[in-house]
Amino acid sequence: MFVLYFVLWVVFNGQITWEICIFGVIIAALLCVFTCRFMDYSLQKELWIYRRLGKLLQYVFVLVKEVVRANLGTVHLILTQKEEIQPVLVSFHSDLKSPLTQTLLANAITLTPGTITVALENGDYTVHCLDESLAEGMDSSIFTKLAQELDPKQVSGGGHGQ
Repeated sequence: MFVLYFVLWVVFNGQITWEICIFGVIIAALLCVFTCRFMDYSLQKELWIYRRLGKLLQYVFVLVKEVVRANLGTVHLILTQKEEIQPVLVSFHSDLKSPLTQTLLANAITLTPGTITVALENGDYTVHCLDESLAEGMDSSIFTKLAQELDPKQVSGGGHGQ
């Protein structure tokens, strides 16, 4: 986080001088202290993110791929549907323990065209699907599997800060 704050300081200043670098180091350090103290952030959480960076990048790649695929599928469904579209509410339970990964899964579902996460409570998801065909396999989707691999409470057995 320190490096991010420092880089942002330099970018926003638009030039690199010794004075800007010295002030940048001081301001980045103060922002790090503030973030750790008041925003439930810790270096342990940052290290967890760095260790899981490969899985996070894989999750983002799969998310983008599925959003594009779902866009095409939704357009096809809307343009070629001879019958009336049958919206449906689907409920399922996920074994994700961390609120972070539960939210990642809910957001991935919502970002995918044709589906919206309506409710999330204690691992129970309620999802509105544009059509019944979009509801199939919701609880065993690739997003669920990847989120389980990212779940700090399942991976490490304890969790970081939750």
